[in-house]
Amino acid sequence: MKLDTEKIDRVVLALLHLGLHDDFRAWKSFDWDAMDRLHKKGIISNPVGKTKSVAFSESGLRESQRLLA
Repeated sequence: MKLDTEKIDRVVLALLHLGLHDDFRAWKSFDWDAMDRLHKKGIISNPVGKTKSVAFSESGLRESQRLLA
C-alpha cells in the first residue's frame, strides 16, 4: 500500500502544535521522515541535532493552528 505522505505531514504538523511551547517551538517526537519533509518545505527548523524541539516558521505556526482546529 502506498502511503499519502502529504496527509501524514499535515497530521504531524497538527500534532506538533499540541506540543507547542515558548510561543513557536514544538517537541520533536514524531517520525523522522515526516519531520525532514516538513523541514524541507520550510515549515519547521532542522530537526537534526541535540535540541529536543524544533521552531516553527511563521507560516508553519499558522498552518499548524489551522490544521489542529
